[in-house]
Amino acid sequence: MSTLHTEQVAAQDKISSIDHEKFKVKGADLENNILDAFRSRIAVAVAELSEKSADDIFALLDAPKNPEHGDFALAVPRLRVNGNPAQFAKSWAEKVNVPLANEYIVSVEATGPYLNFKISHALLAKTLLNHICRKKESYGVNQTGAGKTVLVEFSSPNIAKPFHAGHLRSTIIGNFIKNVHEANGWKTIGMNYLGDWGKQYGILAVGFEKYGSEEELLTDPIKHLYDVYVKINADAENDDDVNVRARAYFKKMEDGDEEALALWRKFRDLSIEKYKNTYARLNVNFDVYSGESQVPNEKILNALAVLREKNLVQESNGALIIDLKKYKLDVVVVQKQDGTTLYITRDIGAAIDRYEKYKFDAMYYVIASQQDLHMSQLFKVLELMGNEWVNRCKHINFGLVKGMSTRKGTAVFLDEILEQTKISMHNVMKQNEAKYEQIDNPEEIADIVGISATMIQDMSAKRIRNYEFNWDRMFSFEGDTGPYLQYAHTRLCSIERNCGLDINPDADVSLLTERPAIDLINMIAQYPDVVKGALRSLEPCTVVTYAMKLSHTVSAALETLWVMGAPKDLAEARLLMYWATRITLGNSLKLLGLKPLERM
Repeated sequence: MSTLHTEQVAAQDKISSIDHEKFKVKGADLENNILDAFRSRIAVAVAELSEKSADDIFALLDAPKNPEHGDFALAVPRLRVNGNPAQFAKSWAEKVNVPLANEYIVSVEATGPYLNFKISHALLAKTLLNHICRKKESYGVNQTGAGKTVLVEFSSPNIAKPFHAGHLRSTIIGNFIKNVHEANGWKTIGMNYLGDWGKQYGILAVGFEKYGSEEELLTDPIKHLYDVYVKINADAENDDDVNVRARAYFKKMEDGDEEALALWRKFRDLSIEKYKNTYARLNVNFDVYSGESQVPNEKILNALAVLREKNLVQESNGALIIDLKKYKLDVVVVQKQDGTTLYITRDIGAAIDRYEKYKFDAMYYVIASQQDLHMSQLFKVLELMGNEWVNRCKHINFGLVKGMSTRKGTAVFLDEILEQTKISMHNVMKQNEAKYEQIDNPEEIADIVGISATMIQDMSAKRIRNYEFNWDRMFSFEGDTGPYLQYAHTRLCSIERNCGLDINPDADVSLLTERPAIDLINMIAQYPDVVKGALRSLEPCTVVTYAMKLSHTVSAALETLWVMGAPKDLAEARLLMYWATRITLGNSLKLLGLKPLERM
């Protein structure tokens, strides 16, 4: 960016900030959302006529059902006016003070009870592309959550059990929720709460003594521990002594026996290192590796003391239970007969510990829908204990993945699934020899595209829906797939590399008058709305849908709006538009947790 351009932008910002003050309404983010500048002017203009506040009008502006009617619509009945809404719409359309809205609004028309507004696309293109030149990779982010903290617990595999498709769902959905909060200005804490405690570790220790191999443990800890776990559980079905020894071993762990803890610690540390490699492939990182074992014992003891003090627990056959049947939540066991704790006991202690440590404004548990009852029980117990912050906690549930297995038909670890997607994608890429020869690191690219295929297939529908894992469909470069999104991004990168022009932020964007250019700029402008909307819904599919629509719009524009071969001023304007599109599409892919590719 030139010094002259930087000075021009600074001057525009100064004028713009003065102008914006007149049109500042509640909910408008004039610093980060260009469309809000148009909405706020509409709201102020209608407020003058309707005796309704600009704040209320702004909140009700929407896109018309028929795009030919305009860019924004106001459903007059939603203002609860006394009289005929269609008559009000007609009267206001005739009287609305378009000059007040400055050069932003081109026309106002009534269609039945709707007021439809057309905006200046020339001004939108100019202000939007200037804005993206300033923001670049931070385009779309806002600070609405500044000062707030969110803790997201996600992934959370069980050591010695397969890291499977369900954990994949928790991992990519949780990472998305973390990314979305960060994009909306929140301080985020990503926590991996490992299943690393309980009687199963007693079983694992007994099994390792019989079937364990130090060499295999160091080579692939998760796979080896799983194999040991399967074998010892088979033994336990015919030999109850295994269970007796396992309970005794876990009791020693809970009592702090150093020898018992040393072996458990080795299993845990080696498994975490292996997990980190898998997470790196998925472009995921955690701020905290926690787990059931990390919950301070005093927090659990304090929680049990509060439960007793509030008469919430009762004895049953030597165990401690909480009867939640009157809340239709069944009975919860919080302590076994031998005095050891259970999963929910540790969850209670963990929640209290987290609030005391992080003072979060929101905490999300990204856990499959099979755990709906458990999570409802947890929240109800925390509420009955008197923890007012429990209303900040939310269970983000999701459905099952069906058919996610190897082509041989056996259940597999996630690493094996990722390896299989890489191989499959690599084979697809090899079919185009000319393009394949241009790629420096084809295996790495195949891995990223394969992961993109897996993730987009997962995130294309609402979280709660079960879906059928389809190997054949997800590697297609056509239709709504991960490879299609990556291909759209690489096409835009290719234009920048091969057109022979530099990005000119001062390009004459008033030349972008063709319908495909207007459609593309409209799509880019919507991205800040998508980021805010994703925070409300916490549904990855909203961003996937947007990225797909943007990619389709790019594809349509590229059919007729060429850069190479166009006159220089027009070529520069189109290049700036495609560059801004590439920034926007890349930002949306990163929000989903994908690595945008430049070549494939």
